[in-house]
Amino acid sequence: MTEYGPATYGDRMAGVYDGWFGTPGDAEAAVAFLKDLAGPGPALELGIGTGRVAIPLAREGVEVRGIDASEAIVERLRAKPAGGDIPVTLGDFAEVGVDGSFLLVYVVFNTLFALLTQEDQARCFSNVARRLEDGGAFVVQAFVPDLSRFVSDQTTQTRHVGPDEVVLECSSHDPVRQRVDSQNVVMREDGTRLYPVSLRYAWPSELDLMARLAGLSPAARYGGWLKEPFTRRSETHISVYEKV
Repeated sequence: MTEYGPATYGDRMAGVYDGWFGTPGDAEAAVAFLKDLAGPGPALELGIGTGRVAIPLAREGVEVRGIDASEAIVERLRAKPAGGDIPVTLGDFAEVGVDGSFLLVYVVFNTLFALLTQEDQARCFSNVARRLEDGGAFVVQAFVPDLSRFVSDQTTQTRHVGPDEVVLECSSHDPVRQRVDSQNVVMREDGTRLYPVSLRYAWPSELDLMARLAGLSPAARYGGWLKEPFTRRSETHISVYEKV
């Protein structure tokens, strides 16, 4: 059995990522939100992937750099117009293993949860704090955990049914480790492909504590990139932490 590691998601998803997730409806709002915090930059994206946020942010005049563990998915970024102009460091983004300091560090689309232990997530916060300039911000976009979707700590959802393709998402939940292991199963006449995803979710209050322990101050939390109020019904959050 192949072990799931930091590069697994990007390596396996590289060929389908843009087709599945590459054109989010909130991309324009996300770029505007991040640009306001970044100024001219520099800004650093953790888990930069195919550049769906970094490339349009760079087009807005922000100096952007990135980190990602998967060379395969970074190659997708580099193949895009202007994608090759964005410097990317290959490695575990929890280390924030880059030189220099930043006005903005950000991690979007639940990517912080790709760090599979609380220790690694807390280490990421600490390393971000070391790289932020005074007055700089760390922005985290993540889902609010909804454990009601699991029955007996598992769930199966039908993502797509077509004439020649069925896509299922099968997940198991470990509430002790706050971990979810999933397989996106794509079944076609010519065979079956598996796209694994593992994550360790954290509650917003837990992220706030990680930030405080790292020396960052929770500054704002919104229900979306348009600064919608964050309420008990919010399914996602945009959290802003400042270095003061």
